[in-house]
Amino acid sequence: MNRTVEGVWKDGRIVPDRPVDWPEGQRLRLEPVDVELRGMTEEEQGDDPESIARWIAEMRSIPPIEVTPEEEADWLAWRAKIREMELEIARRTMDGGAK
Repeated sequence: MNRTVEGVWKDGRIVPDRPVDWPEGQRLRLEPVDVELRGMTEEEQGDDPESIARWIAEMRSIPPIEVTPEEEADWLAWRAKIREMELEIARRTMDGGAK
């Protein structure tokens, strides 16, 4: 049985991609995994129905980002702050640059 589990380093901890059933105190071997990022080839950029369907399937296979309620609240507060700044810039612009 393969007991290898991948995971991510997050907030100073290792977070496994799936649950593990290792006993407490289990020794582990850890090493970073390089992720190869590459662009699409010319063949993959087709605009035919098959290429478009393949692209949609690949996009749908990306797992959703998991966000805690606290992280979502922080994000929404930041968005509101940025929106207020943008509105203030627009007001100043419409007023001819007056401060």
